[in-house]
Amino acid sequence: MNANPLPLIALLACALPLAACAATPEALKPYPAAADGYARHVIELPAQANEAEHKVELIAGKTLEVDCNQQRLGGQWQEKTVEGWGYNYYQLGQVGPAVSTLMACPDGSRKPAFVQVGGEPMLVRYNSKLPLVIYAPADVEVRYRVWSAAAATSPAPRQ
Repeated sequence: MNANPLPLIALLACALPLAACAATPEALKPYPAAADGYARHVIELPAQANEAEHKVELIAGKTLEVDCNQQRLGGQWQEKTVEGWGYNYYQLGQVGPAVSTLMACPDGSRKPAFVQVGGEPMLVRYNSKLPLVIYAPADVEVRYRVWSAAAATSPAPRQ
């Protein structure tokens, strides 16, 4: 019986890169375990040609039932360093209750939506050689976005 090996090859081609991106326990050894009530999130970034032209924005929030008003959660990011290693990690403190504008909304405008922790965006250096480790309250979702700069720069005029 001649079985077609193409589906198996396709499965391996998709699964192997994902396994390679998973942070190994050895890579996470220097980082502390998550404290009670917190979860550790680990992001493995792919290598880029010029990583200095990239930044990673950390976005934390919760999916809440919202109406037409603008919503934000309170919270404060902190950058910390692993003692003895010099590796950075990021911690989100307690997330406060949602604050919102107070517009009158039409009936039926309530829907589930991702509500971000407000304040200044947390932009961190892009580094594919180390995992990006984030600690956040267990009920908070952590997302990220990669920002890229154009290679070209523009001169600033003197005045």
